[in-house]
Amino acid sequence: MLDLRALLQSLLPDHPEVMSYAMPGFRAPGPKGRMIVGYAGFAHHLGLYPHSGSILPNIDCAPFKTSKSAVLFTPARPLPADLVTTIVRARQAEVAAIRR
Repeated sequence: MLDLRALLQSLLPDHPEVMSYAMPGFRAPGPKGRMIVGYAGFAHHLGLYPHSGSILPNIDCAPFKTSKSAVLFTPARPLPADLVTTIVRARQAEVAAIRR
């Protein structure tokens, strides 16, 4: 989980780290910045949450289990950095389009 947090910090250096929906994550800069991504650990899995129901259905997350709003993984099989980057960049683009 620390590796994921470090990767997210490197991808989102100017984004404040916050708690949202009882999980840590990163919010877009500014007073009304939207959540970009959150992450959490549970008893049997970890999850990455892009705070959007329209991002993950458009990204190939195989072989990881996904829902509309999360991609699940384990410490033994972490998410690849390129997949995390793709998810984060897609969410940033979605948030930028909302602001227009």
